[in-house]
Amino acid sequence: MQTATHSFMRKLIFLVVFPTFLFSCSNLKQSVDSKTTPSLKLVSSIEIPFEETFQNTKVGGLSGIDYDAKSDLYYLICDDRSMFNDSRFYTAKISLSEDKIKSFAFQNVTYLKDETGKAYDNWTTTPTTSSDPEDMRYNPKTNSLIWSSEGARVITAEKEVLQNPSLNFMDIKGDFLGNVTLPENLKMQKLEKGPRNNGTLEGITFDKKYKNIYTNIEEPLFEDGEQANTSKGGLIRLYQFDAKTKKNTAQFGYQLEPIAREPNPKGAFAVNGVSAIQYYSKNQLLVVERSYSTGTQACTVKVFLCDLKKATNVKNYASLQNQKLELASKKLVLNMDDLGIFIDNIEGLTFGPKLANGNPSIIFVSDNNFSDKQKTQVLMFEVVK
Repeated sequence: MQTATHSFMRKLIFLVVFPTFLFSCSNLKQSVDSKTTPSLKLVSSIEIPFEETFQNTKVGGLSGIDYDAKSDLYYLICDDRSMFNDSRFYTAKISLSEDKIKSFAFQNVTYLKDETGKAYDNWTTTPTTSSDPEDMRYNPKTNSLIWSSEGARVITAEKEVLQNPSLNFMDIKGDFLGNVTLPENLKMQKLEKGPRNNGTLEGITFDKKYKNIYTNIEEPLFEDGEQANTSKGGLIRLYQFDAKTKKNTAQFGYQLEPIAREPNPKGAFAVNGVSAIQYYSKNQLLVVERSYSTGTQACTVKVFLCDLKKATNVKNYASLQNQKLELASKKLVLNMDDLGIFIDNIEGLTFGPKLANGNPSIIFVSDNNFSDKQKTQVLMFEVVK
């Protein structure tokens, strides 16, 4: 996690749905799939207090969540760069009563360890050996976890930090088990090429059989064009990795929405990007786009159903600009602005337990960036197909 406002927003990502259209400048086509789009109905929500502590750690910065149905246990990663406490994840139980969240109780805290078996260093004092945790998923077939670190690209007169993002495997004790092989376009560079700072690996999800891993960058690679603005969205990439070989097998272009609101004052910080993804069905992902603008405390969060079936594999494309290709399609599932409640920095989602009527639930969590001006929200929705 980064400093309050800027990191908060960079992690904002939201999704959008488009009919088929052609971009005259770059020949990018986006098709609409005819499959039924689900709807999400808010059924319950709670807030975790800002002052919350657990086992001598400061609770906050919850940027990813996953559910182990067999154990009825939730995994939540914290994006603390070892600045409050060592980088870590929590497990928790969520009790339901009549399809409402009755209680949220942390069960354990586990510290992330690097290849040497040591905890990650503090970003402020030793940035190159720190981590920036963003998302985490549990694999019940191996009883292990995978988590993403966003890395860093900081180039100033005072310091230079080029730290690659990573997808790391670990056991449930936090011990390092290896990582995936990154494609070249995910490696940080001093030149304006590759990932942007605080705009790299964000969400993670397995497919149904845990054979493939999907991840996304939050904002466009330098070579893929401009970041989103209030007039148009940028182009990001979704990445697919083979869980066994740990190698990148596919990349897909995805069109972001424009930033939802003009910042105030004009020209101040504003961002829109993808903050989380969740496998939905074959070739389909739920994508969360989160938009934030200075001057508006709430985020605009949109959830899209993204279909990769007809999307061009752009793994070997040096740039998405001026290319004739098919983007991943997207359909709007939910605009959280329509809920009529305050929505903060949504960064994680997972399918939860089935509800009394047999429909699945899906749970979202927000990252408060350890700020008393923000909220840690847990929102539960019913998935209506």
